[in-house]
Amino acid sequence: MTILPSPVASVGLDTRRPTISLSDIDLSLGRGPARVHVLRGISLNVAAGEAVGLVGPSGSGKSTLLMVMAGLERPDSGRIAVEGTDLGALSEDELARFRGRRIGIVFQAFHLVPTMTAIENVALPLELAGKPDAHVRAADELAAVGLGHRLHHYPAQLSGGEQQRVAIARAIAPDPAILVADEPTGNLDEVTGRQIVEMLFALKRDRGATLVLVTHDPGLAALCDRTVRLRSGRVDTAVAA
Repeated sequence: MTILPSPVASVGLDTRRPTISLSDIDLSLGRGPARVHVLRGISLNVAAGEAVGLVGPSGSGKSTLLMVMAGLERPDSGRIAVEGTDLGALSEDELARFRGRRIGIVFQAFHLVPTMTAIENVALPLELAGKPDAHVRAADELAAVGLGHRLHHYPAQLSGGEQQRVAIARAIAPDPAILVADEPTGNLDEVTGRQIVEMLFALKRDRGATLVLVTHDPGLAALCDRTVRLRSGRVDTAVAA
């Protein structure tokens, strides 16, 4: 299967109100002499249904920016709104519930629970959300990513590509409006990585989700509707997005 960049109209892109809106975001990490100014005055909008690739050199702030978008890092200053909700106004519990319902997250390192089977890993966020049919839905999502025959295998019994498929199934199980992915092919070989990319874009297209991903791969970035280049914690305005 070959995935081509989707025309804006085919993903229902809405330019009137952004799904993700960042205004003058600043964030420093670390303490004392080790404190680093990671994000510097970033303002950025992502439209509903859009696929955006965050690119730039290592240390430019791409992954940190993605974590801010996903509500996993709180900025020191500035405002982030997701689907009209000001994340800064939410308590930690409210933020966790919002993220669990509306944002699916895929990490480079998979982050599966090693003592849980594939179906248990995918069912976990559904159970936390109080869904009564968590295991049924988890089985359906694993089948959707081609792992219907691996439901009861543990992560150590799965290949890297299979573990990433489980991670994707877990991210999409709550049917989030937004999917974020941090170097989703970084730990995979070229062939397996291509399969994962095709799967992400197919799921994004079929479900009408917004996709934001961090990548060093120019080929993956080229599949996005738009790329945003970061340099030294700022959006590189010298490069057309």
